[in-house]
Amino acid sequence: MAGTLRVPAQNSSKFRQRVDSLLIRKYWRANVDTSYVTRPQAKMMILGRLNVSGAKIKTQGHINNHSFSSELTADYKSTLSAGVSYRGILINFSVNPARVLGRYRDLELYMQSYKPRFGFDISYQNARNFNGTVTVDGVPHSVTKTDGLFEVETINANFYFVFNPRRFSYAAALAYSYIQRKSAGSLIIAVSGQGQHARVESTEGSGVIDFKMTIIGVGAGYGYNYVRNNWLFHLSTVPAFIVYSKTSFTSDNDDVSLRYRFPEFIVTSRAAIVKQIGKNKFAGLSMIYYYTNIGEEEHLYVNNRKWLARIYFGFRL
Repeated sequence: MAGTLRVPAQNSSKFRQRVDSLLIRKYWRANVDTSYVTRPQAKMMILGRLNVSGAKIKTQGHINNHSFSSELTADYKSTLSAGVSYRGILINFSVNPARVLGRYRDLELYMQSYKPRFGFDISYQNARNFNGTVTVDGVPHSVTKTDGLFEVETINANFYFVFNPRRFSYAAALAYSYIQRKSAGSLIIAVSGQGQHARVESTEGSGVIDFKMTIIGVGAGYGYNYVRNNWLFHLSTVPAFIVYSKTSFTSDNDDVSLRYRFPEFIVTSRAAIVKQIGKNKFAGLSMIYYYTNIGEEEHLYVNNRKWLARIYFGFRL
């Protein structure tokens, strides 16, 4: 009986060893110059973060012989998150205290991957928590989130390619799965996109303004990691000029055309500060910022800004 019970246990142990061996090979496979970039020796990483995000939308134009402009800002969203990584595979859990208490009902999601050569950032927001001012023919009208008159869905995406992945690491600055040992930079090319659907109801109930936008841009930029005395300072920006644009803007069944104005672009910027504390601890902050502008003020102009900032502390085992 004892012998028959040991067989499954032995098989399970061999399976775990095979999986661990596969993860180890994948973990150390990266083709990097180890005098500049290296993997942490530790198997595990435990990470705690405070995440804060915000958004702002500005418009200006003319419709039905009326001039209009708006400037609306979303409430800041704060979440607490904790994650555990084993051999570069991260499992993360986050909670929004305001949502738990019923004070925040909007939805916001992020998906990010920072590999040595390729990577991406994707964000999604479905929000009604905007406050600001809408001005029609020079007369301002206040808009608050309690009115429930403004709703917007926005998705931002940036896919990048790094030309110097052996010496420059996005992951060291933003994912903490690598360690930057010496200063280095790289040319970066990227494809960026934004999709948005905004809906504004009239305060008098007389109509609805509906705006839809899909834009894609291609561009190049530069990133640099500066290292000194166990500090890492990262800054990168990639402007992408818009090569595809599809928009529609309707108010009471009247359409407004969005005219091209050079330059129209999507800018994705990233910044980070990382401090290595001893052998196995680290702390810092990071930020990603999206900026888009399309159209012209005489007909229809739309400007979007979206950002995510993180403060974190972690240690490796």
